[in-house]
This record gives sequence, C-alpha cells and structure tokens, in this order.
Amino acid sequence: MAWQLTEDLETFLTNAGAFLRASAAANTIMLTAAELMRAKGPAAYGDASPLFGWRAGPDGTVAAAFLHTPPFPVVLTDMTAAAAAGLAADLADRGHQTPAVNATPGPAAAFAAAWQERTGQPARTGMRMRLYALGTLLPPDPPPPGTARTADAADRDLMVAWFDAFQDEAQPAGPQESERVVSDRIGWGGLVLWEHEGRPVSLAGRNPAAAGQARVGPVYTPPELRGRGFGGAATAAITQAALDDGAEGVVLFTDLANPTSNTLYQRLGYRPVSDWAVLRFGPPEQ
Repeated sequence: MAWQLTEDLETFLTNAGAFLRASAAANTIMLTAAELMRAKGPAAYGDASPLFGWRAGPDGTVAAAFLHTPPFPVVLTDMTAAAAAGLAADLADRGHQTPAVNATPGPAAAFAAAWQERTGQPARTGMRMRLYALGTLLPPDPPPPGTARTADAADRDLMVAWFDAFQDEAQPAGPQESERVVSDRIGWGGLVLWEHEGRPVSLAGRNPAAAGQARVGPVYTPPELRGRGFGGAATAAITQAALDDGAEGVVLFTDLANPTSNTLYQRLGYRPVSDWAVLRFGPPEQ
C-alpha cells in the first residue's frame, strides 16, 4: 500500500473522512483541525500549506491517515509500524519538514526512527499524553464555592494571559496561538470561567464538535488557586456546555506527567481511550 498525498482538504476528506469518523474520539485532533480549515480556509494554522495523506489497500479500504498543519507536529491515526515508517521516509524524501510527530506510541516511535534514518534528526519525547472520553458526567459533589459563566469580550486579556501561562507550563515548545484561539472561542462561547467572590479563578475551553465529538482544553487554574476544586468545576461546566450544544461525546487529553489531572478527570466520568506521545526532532547529529 502506498501513501497518497494531497494539499487539498476536500480531496483528503473525500478519501479518508469516513475512516476518520469511524473512530471519531480517537481521531479528534485530525477531525477538529479539518473542520477549522473548512471554516477558515487552509491558512487557519499559518501561512504554510497543510499536507494530508491516506493509505488504502487494493480494494480501496483506507487503513491509515495523517495530517500536517505547520508549524504543528505531523499527526497520525493508529497504524502499523511499517506504515508510519514508510510515511516518514516519503515525507523526508520529498524534503518535507516537521518539528515533531504526534501519535500513539508505536506509530510515533516507528515514524521517528525512520525520520532519523533519512534526515539525521534525532527524536526526544516532548510530551506523553492520555486521551480520555466521557462516560457519564459526574460533577463535583459538593461543588467548590462559586459559579460558572461563559467568558465574553471583557475577559479577553485575562484569557490570553492564562492561555499563555498554560502553554508555558504544559507545552513550552509549541507555537503560540493564544490570541487567535481566545478571540475565536469567545466569539462562539467556547470558554467557561469558574468565578469565586466576584473574580475568575479557573478556565476551561473546548473546540466545536467535529464528527459529534467536542474536545475540552485547555483547563487552567493559576498556581496560587489550585487544590480547591475550581479546575474540576470548570471542566464539568464546559463538558455540560458541550453536551447542551448537542455533542454526542466529549474527549480531552491529559499530560501523563500530571497525576492530579488524570485522577481528577476520571472522577468527573472520563475514561481512558489511548496513550499518545509527541516526539520532537532536533538538528541532525554531527
């Protein structure tokens, strides 16, 4: 099976869309990115052209797919090690550049090994994550003091600052898109604040549902306000908001290095789906 590559989103979705939707929770990153590009055009993530691809058998059945929206990592669906290695070789041979790969551990490792063989760029683990899907929402009982409300334009500067702080803490190597994301989500109600004594104390965001699945993130509480249940309450509120808007399911990613968040989300009714790894590529070895 050979990889088919295209820079045209609709060609990609015509060929691989049904495959992605069949495992909508597991493919949340790719489906969400595709919907954003459909709404805002191919430059939704930056000036560089996105690249898409799929791998089908002799009968035309798609078995794997990928998406790359520079400057973000290449994202892979679940696939065999041979498929991931073949993709890395194909991309490297055509001079394509990527800072990282984001996938379940097996495909990520196979892609990284083949990428290093072709380019000389060694990989290091940037982040290990776990994907969770909501079973039945279990809001904190009793809830912490305070109430939830939808963030609005008056909250924009604070939200940008909190998005920046979240990224500095959780993903320091990633591209900075706080202003764009905050502005977009405030526009349609995709940010919820938990307020206590008249001031925001925690933030939870979400993406619009794609193939029926809404993805929660980020969830951020300033360090001095942690340990009081505010983040859990904000997460429950944003989850309920997604369900109220018609989402069939809700998913989220956690940092496996943070046991507190992994425990918290399970208490709220989220259940593990799969582990993921971001492997970042450095300069070629001398």
